[in-house]
Amino acid sequence: MSLYPKIWFLRHGQTEWNRAYRLQGQLDSPLTPQGIEDAQRQRTIMRDELGKAQRIVSSPLGRARQTADIVLDGRPYDTDDRLMEIHAGDWQGRLRSEILDDNPDWKEHPPSALEIYETAPQGEGLEAFRSRILSFLDTLDGPTIIVAHGLLGQVLRAHVLGVPPQQAGRLSNLQGCVYLLENGSEILVEAEV
Repeated sequence: MSLYPKIWFLRHGQTEWNRAYRLQGQLDSPLTPQGIEDAQRQRTIMRDELGKAQRIVSSPLGRARQTADIVLDGRPYDTDDRLMEIHAGDWQGRLRSEILDDNPDWKEHPPSALEIYETAPQGEGLEAFRSRILSFLDTLDGPTIIVAHGLLGQVLRAHVLGVPPQQAGRLSNLQGCVYLLENGSEILVEAEV
């Protein structure tokens, strides 16, 4: 387990491709109405926390920036290419069901989303993905808000929590909430309805 400054991790809201179970990777699709509501719930959670962050940084991909714009309500933030989602190679833009149909050996033991992405032909792979995430984490020197992607969040959170990388895909991967990482532990923060 590695100790880092306090991190508020926010996964972007639901997108059109999330809803269709289409692999996005580093391609993009806009937030759905549900995704906008997800970001608005995160804004409610973060309202009193924004002033506590030394740094606010987002993935440069559109869905993360659209979420950050809603959550931060006009507050400036930086982007960092290391926070982009894992590249899914030839499978970017394909439906998850098509990929599973092409890999019948997965029917008996369905893989996690991270396991699918990490095995994508011409994809980034888990080791390179994890390496760029750790490179980003090494730059943190104070409380930080991160707005990024689900699989990136699983790998980042697994590292901070001391979970083996091979188990990262089994961590929760929710939208519309905030994962608060502090002192090697995690708290899931949800907006009161």
